[in-house]
Amino acid sequence: MNAYVDGLKMLGRRELSEQQVRQRLARKAYEPDEIDEAIARLREERAINDQRVAEAIARTETGIRKRGKVRVRMQIERAGIAKETAKAAIDEVFEAIDDDALLESSLGKRLRGRDTIADDREFQRLFRYLVGQGFESDRVMQALRAKRKPR
Repeated sequence: MNAYVDGLKMLGRRELSEQQVRQRLARKAYEPDEIDEAIARLREERAINDQRVAEAIARTETGIRKRGKVRVRMQIERAGIAKETAKAAIDEVFEAIDDDALLESSLGKRLRGRDTIADDREFQRLFRYLVGQGFESDRVMQALRAKRKPR
């Protein structure tokens, strides 16, 4: 079996970045020149497209996992996609998304139907969670203060 066919099979199962395909072909013990040829052919046939992969990751991270820009960028870069490509994909996907609604949705998921935050410990836990999900800390603080129980 050659590297091109293996690469095509990998891409048939899911979208992968060029770097991910390279790594997986290397794990299968293909020679570097075989990998380069396969990647060039896959790129030429548009089977590999890092921009498309970056946008797919961004849509999944925001739509299903309800994550913010910072976390989405990390996931895209972890897939081996260049920073410029990642930024373009994030700008494209977040143009169609209301950041505040995404933050509210993520917070609502954690509150499980409640409207208010019970105490300071829960406030701190939610803050750490939301910042970890990639939302900016000042916006998280603003959203959490709006949900804090009146004293």
